[in-house]
Parts: sequence; structure tokens; C-alpha cells
Amino acid sequence: MPILRVKEIRDTSHEDRLKRLSELRTELVRLKTMIKAGGALENPARVHELRKTIARILTIDSEPVPIKKKEEKKPKEPEEKPKEKKKKPAKKKKPKEGKEE
Repeated sequence: MPILRVKEIRDTSHEDRLKRLSELRTELVRLKTMIKAGGALENPARVHELRKTIARILTIDSEPVPIKKKEEKKPKEPEEKPKEKKKKPAKKKKPKEGKEE
């Protein structure tokens, strides 16, 4: 189960994301030092969850922000099309009379 879901991360402001990121990094460092010291972790999968959540926050934070256009697109006025000339019906060709030999 992720610590933070993507939707939750996107809903928070940039400052809140940075604050949460520093908290998660601090917790990750604490868990890694416990591992190096030879201590047993209560939940070893927590390290993996922390790393994934940190990566999610960094990824979402680095995404470009969509630019909102101030002016909405106005519907285009229909352009006047040039009038097409009516095509004349094709003339029927008469079958050629062949010479009899």
C-alpha cells in the first residue's frame, strides 16, 4: 500500500510536497541507519514504500505545469466558399461503324 497516492500528491501544493518529501527522506535515512547498525526493522517493506513515494513526489513535482490560456478560442466564422461551376454531362460517344470486308 503506497504511503501517498498519486492523486493525493497532485492535489497538494508545491510547498506541502516539499515538506512531505523532507519528512519521508528523514524517515528513510533513519530506517537505513537502523539496517546498517544491525537492528531488526518492524516493517522491512516500509523502506521500499518510502523510496517509491519519494520518487512519485519528485516525478510529479518536475512535471511541466499546463499553461492556461487567458483568451478562450472564439468559434471561427464560416468562410465564404467560391461557388463551384456545374459540370456539364459528358457526351455519349457513338459507336464507330466498322467497315465490312
